[in-house]
Amino acid sequence: MTDKKLTKNLAPLKLTLATISALALAFLLSACQNVASYTQSSLARVIDASAGSTALSVTVEGTPLAVNLGQGTISDYGTFAASQAAAIKLLATNDTTSTTLLSASAALTAGTHHSILITDSTSSSSGYAISILADQHTSAATGHSTFRFINQASTTGAVDIYVVPSSSTLAKSTALVSDLAVGATPTYVSFTSETVTIVVVATGTDVTTTTTTTTTDSSLYTSDSLALTGGEVRTVLLVNSKLTSGAIDGHIADDMN
Repeated sequence: MTDKKLTKNLAPLKLTLATISALALAFLLSACQNVASYTQSSLARVIDASAGSTALSVTVEGTPLAVNLGQGTISDYGTFAASQAAAIKLLATNDTTSTTLLSASAALTAGTHHSILITDSTSSSSGYAISILADQHTSAATGHSTFRFINQASTTGAVDIYVVPSSSTLAKSTALVSDLAVGATPTYVSFTSETVTIVVVATGTDVTTTTTTTTTDSSLYTSDSLALTGGEVRTVLLVNSKLTSGAIDGHIADDMN
């Protein structure tokens, strides 16, 4: 009699354990499905290198990314769903209206960063062109910094770029990038991290007789001193100076670190 009562009492317990096990399995399966369906987003920003741009805005899939852009503006990154054909629009904006100047379609790859580069174009009815740049989204190697230079300084032409350590001089330095043409495809270049100054001169300029540390009468652009400790990834935009004829304005943006 006791055995029968015990068996009868255990029956609900077995049923409860079976129910709990089934619910736990269902939860795990649901969690696995959610993980499997998760898609990484893509980051995008705008680099405005157009000499004549005023009050431009950019949308991605209808969502504003940057507004009231002008030459030399580099926006913060925005987060977007990855897409093989994301709709990008360049708008002229004022207080009351927005007019679409140019539309483009671009692949924004999951888990990566991109820059939407706006430049002048004589072949476009809008006067503008849109290019998509793949940005480095991992830190530079330990003890190194990685820079990318975009030359859109149309009035000065091709340039040589020096990264001058504080412990040395321009005259003793070798060009990090030589003969960078206007509109050339930009690539990242790595160098040893330390405190440096960027100096840009016209291609072929002899800097070996320079008597000052980092500047020369032939310098088109000289940056502030940059204290680099390693891991930094930067994009440097070179455009026509708004203040000095024949000179260059430099704009430096953080890609990583």
